[in-house]
Amino acid sequence: MPKKLFKKYLPSAEKIKQQKLINLFGSLLHDGNLWHLNRRSARGAFAVGLFWAWIPMPFQMVAAAATAIPLRVNLPLTLALVWTSNPLTMPIMFYLSYLIGTVVLARPLEPFAFEASLEWLRYSLDTIGKPFLLGSLLMAITASISGYFLIDWLWRLSVKKAQLAKLLKNRKTKKASAGQE
Repeated sequence: MPKKLFKKYLPSAEKIKQQKLINLFGSLLHDGNLWHLNRRSARGAFAVGLFWAWIPMPFQMVAAAATAIPLRVNLPLTLALVWTSNPLTMPIMFYLSYLIGTVVLARPLEPFAFEASLEWLRYSLDTIGKPFLLGSLLMAITASISGYFLIDWLWRLSVKKAQLAKLLKNRKTKKASAGQE
């Protein structure tokens, strides 16, 4: 079930290889394990993709690919999960990271209003930067570990469900054939 669902929505290897930034990895992209989808590669992809989704930096996809390649986890799934942080979700994710950072550092919440200027950025890094970055790191680690174990559990559950369905079907077939005799 998870395998079919993921394959349905994941971009193809050709589409990913066409991206200029991902092509930086050259021949490393030829490793078949990066494109194979199984429980091990999926749970690793969830861990890597969700980790980098919470790290506030440009070119998250490049960092995620650079992590996925040596770990030999599914690259399309990793890159898709990085996009859980997008222009719609970033404000919520960033604010949550900031809140968690203030709690951990026992700091009061600082009021702020966004301005597109270097002065605002410098001031903000002094006031909200440490709680925000710490909160982002803690959320990245939490999401990574949670995603790893959640997809592992869902994958196992799906396999057991399929095995049970097959067993019940076999029993039904045996009963039907026994009744015809």
